Amino acid sequence: MMVYIDNFNACYRGMKMCHMIADSTEELLTMADQIGVNRKWIQDAGTYNEHFDICQAKKAKALRLGAQEVTLLQLGRMLIKRPGHPLYQP
Repeated sequence: MMVYIDNFNACYRGMKMCHMIADSTEELLTMADQIGVNRKWIQDAGTYNEHFDICQAKKAKALRLGAQEVTLLQLGRMLIKRPGHPLYQP
């Protein structure tokens, strides 16, 4: 099981933001707790697209804690393999 963070760099309120997903909700929430991201900021909870948008400082902390960096394309391919995604094929 793993937490993944993409290399996206969207500007938001003066910060560069990226996406953090995980193989399970539990792992995602545990990492959010460990890097200091409030659970209330989870997006699309309970769906194939469940994730957090995190800033570069939180990304660096998550990577130090064992998260794996992936490209935005790789992250998109991971989401397609999740039940509920329109292109999902079991």
